[in-house]
Amino acid sequence: MASRRLAFQLNQALRSRAALKSIQPVKRGFASPVTLPSRTQSTTLSNGLTIATEHSPWAQTSTVGVWIDAGSRAETDKTNGTAHFLEHLAFKGTNKRTQHQLELEIENMGGHLNAYTSRENTVYYAKSFNADVPKTVDILADILQNSKLEPAAIERERDVILREQEEVDKQLEEVVFDHLHATAFQGHSLGRTILGPKENIQSIQRENLVDYIKTNYTADRMVLVGAGGVSHEQLVKLAEEHFGHLPTSSSTAVAAEQKRKPEFIGSEVRLRDDTIPTAHIALAVEGVSWKDDDYFTALVTQAIVGNWDRTLGNSPYLGSKLSSFISHHELANSFMSFSTSYSDTGLWGIYLVSENRGALDDLIHFTLREWNRLSFSVTEAEVERAKAQLKASILLSLDGTTAVAEDIGRQIITTGRRLSPEDVERAVGQITEKDVMDFAMRKIWDQDVAISAVGCIEGMLDYQRIRNDMSRNLA
Repeated sequence: MASRRLAFQLNQALRSRAALKSIQPVKRGFASPVTLPSRTQSTTLSNGLTIATEHSPWAQTSTVGVWIDAGSRAETDKTNGTAHFLEHLAFKGTNKRTQHQLELEIENMGGHLNAYTSRENTVYYAKSFNADVPKTVDILADILQNSKLEPAAIERERDVILREQEEVDKQLEEVVFDHLHATAFQGHSLGRTILGPKENIQSIQRENLVDYIKTNYTADRMVLVGAGGVSHEQLVKLAEEHFGHLPTSSSTAVAAEQKRKPEFIGSEVRLRDDTIPTAHIALAVEGVSWKDDDYFTALVTQAIVGNWDRTLGNSPYLGSKLSSFISHHELANSFMSFSTSYSDTGLWGIYLVSENRGALDDLIHFTLREWNRLSFSVTEAEVERAKAQLKASILLSLDGTTAVAEDIGRQIITTGRRLSPEDVERAVGQITEKDVMDFAMRKIWDQDVAISAVGCIEGMLDYQRIRNDMSRNLA
């Protein structure tokens, strides 16, 4: 059931203040509907629960889900891993349904039930025929409020999660990005992994899970989302019936810690393992939050650097200047630029994979030279290409009711409102090469860098040399 979201995945279609001047925020109040862009409607119940929908009259199916403003960031050192552990146990039976009854009920109506945990959110969602939406909401409410959390199930899931952790540890991309967060956000909950350390997985008890639910699964931290054939009025009525009695959160030390902005620390972590034939390296500066004015500019700048993989037949001819240079000189197997956002910070950088162990210093040097070029020499053609790619990525990602629900849930839970694809397209279209160069000068050039490297990395330069390259070639 668990689904890990890589840190470098494109964060799509969220808020740009410049594009939001004419859009009113969600209003609080009992059952007061507010029409948002892209036919999105929102209502907030008296207990703080928000219902957000996008109705498609022609759709035969609906996706309904609950987005919770809590993930691994809401944990402590001792309870790290609780959110993910709880996600596993949610489908193991409730006070109303055994695990078998739950699975059979979903199967009999041809539905699909899933969940995932990220650093800042936990999501439970289901897809079903429109006629089965009431039953789907009932199941989601039952899972979130009445899970039995039986000791026997907890013990069984320990082994499952430990095996999952072993599999994650074999995925070097995951390992590199977990270490990147750990070194960039040292001493803060955002730097911890989602699964948690092995010792926590082995020691988490039922009281830890119950306490996490009481603290974080509260109405004001939830958004009930519907996309497809379900109407807004129907979902509001179902929400009042099944979620109307949910409590509102109170101020806690954990909540205060979760809201504390992490300090970005220029630092590095290296795990040399010469049995791995390739070097996996992530470089990042402090990025932007979901709400930052530069959110879309950061994405456009990331798209200019681009992605590249030598296994692609057209790889030498991609528009990215860095891809052409790296391909011509055979410096790497692949690279992927990323702009990852959180509620109050982010990571902007690149993930490099290379088996050319003797050229790692050149690979990093010329990558940082390309970063520095963004501050003073960006062409209109580059920006237009990057903007077109970003627009296409956003529009292509909104295919189907589940994708639309994901977009609504992510935006409402992080910003309190939803930008339509048209709003995003308009905001992206306004970005110029001057905006990109200004962003790069403020956020990239001569900034502290966080580095995570795993594998055959003996040929990497030392940290200070790499840091010095962040301020060179600006001429």
